[in-house]
Amino acid sequence: MLTINLFNGLVYGALLIVMCSGLALIYGLRRVVNFAHGSLYMLGAYLGYTVALQSNFWVALVVAPALMAVFGVLLDRYGFRLLQDREPLTVVLVTFGLLLVIEDMVQSVWGKSNLSVAAPEALNFSVDLFGTSVPAYRIGVIVMGAAVALGLSLWLRYSKVGLFVRAASTDPVTTAMQGVNTDALSAGVVGLGTALAGLAGVVAAPFLSLSPSMSSDVLIDSFVVVVIGGLGSLAGAFIAALLLGMVQAIGAVYLPDASVLLPFVFMVAILIWKPAGFAGSRT
Repeated sequence: MLTINLFNGLVYGALLIVMCSGLALIYGLRRVVNFAHGSLYMLGAYLGYTVALQSNFWVALVVAPALMAVFGVLLDRYGFRLLQDREPLTVVLVTFGLLLVIEDMVQSVWGKSNLSVAAPEALNFSVDLFGTSVPAYRIGVIVMGAAVALGLSLWLRYSKVGLFVRAASTDPVTTAMQGVNTDALSAGVVGLGTALAGLAGVVAAPFLSLSPSMSSDVLIDSFVVVVIGGLGSLAGAFIAALLLGMVQAIGAVYLPDASVLLPFVFMVAILIWKPAGFAGSRT
């Protein structure tokens, strides 16, 4: 029982890595706390569902994040860029309003019923893990989370664009003075962050049911991860996502009645120890 719960915690942690990477990237560059990020995850899941019905899961895994990336660029141009220097309360209200708009749009297009996406045939089998049978698809989710974490880390550390992103997240004015088009850079990063949210939604669809409430379910955990990891810190988000997945898995076994509260208890404990989170504001 504990083994399967720890495995599921690792799966959920890998999913949160993909989800929270986008949230951390957007905040790191735009300094916008995006309360609509959960709805972007939901929209990506529903787009993936529609594409999968017309073709297959693998096509949906490419097409849905690509559509979300375009949506993210438009969102940055006509939303986040205008909110960058506004009061935090204004940002919260606007992004929360966007969340409600997207939720209503999803209900209008896809309805309120729970939907599901079949796992791809190539991963639709079970694997023996320490004497416990686990779905191969969930192992694939863990591999994908690790691949996203590794890919983003290498991109930020070794590519020229990654260098610009790290510089702009630390000092956007000086970076712009060096000839970097920070607006175009930010639009690209918001597009990438939105695509990652959409990717997380598509990947989650085969083992989590699709519903208009799925945005709020993951949004709370995502903000817990970003706060624990340190606002704007990608490395901190990776660590926090895995730890939160494990905390929830262990809590489901030993403290089932209090499992809903455990993420918040975990967050309070970490912030008492390190008020800025694991990695502060570094990217």
